[in-house]
Amino acid sequence: MAKFTKNELALDHYFDRKQTRHYLNQELTVLHCHHYMSLYSQLADDIDFIDGKKLMADVTEETFYYTLSNYYEDNNIHDMKDKIMIAEEYYAALGMGKMTVLHVGEDSGTVELTHSHVDEGWIKKWGKRDKPVNFFTWGYVAALFSLLTNRSMGRFKVTEVESIVSGAPRSLFKLAVL
Repeated sequence: MAKFTKNELALDHYFDRKQTRHYLNQELTVLHCHHYMSLYSQLADDIDFIDGKKLMADVTEETFYYTLSNYYEDNNIHDMKDKIMIAEEYYAALGMGKMTVLHVGEDSGTVELTHSHVDEGWIKKWGKRDKPVNFFTWGYVAALFSLLTNRSMGRFKVTEVESIVSGAPRSLFKLAVL
């Protein structure tokens, strides 16, 4: 008899009261707050002596490259559809919003956010603006696509071509190999 199983995201949350630290699957984690993320995004955008947006995206990419890679390895996740589903659920579990991978090509990709806490937090604090603010997601999807295409970090350029903070009904990210 054939047996079919579906992989699902499994999160092991632990709060270390002595150190006041949260852990998800043994990874030190700061749980989401849209005010916190909006303020960090504004800080990254305001820095004029370095590229703060790129710095935030790069740090996020490195963090989640290892977080997702370790999760896939620890849970024996090899199928691309399962990897995508796990990454989408992990993004939501962190409180970042609703992410959907629309396309994965060898050298390109497309990701959609129909719900974004960073954009929504920004709008609540400062209103709409004409430039994207979701630098965290730039790094997250770059990490994911590096893993999906068996590449090292830093190989994808992420461009946010539509943005909720700018009034679009969704945020849309296009990826291309550097």
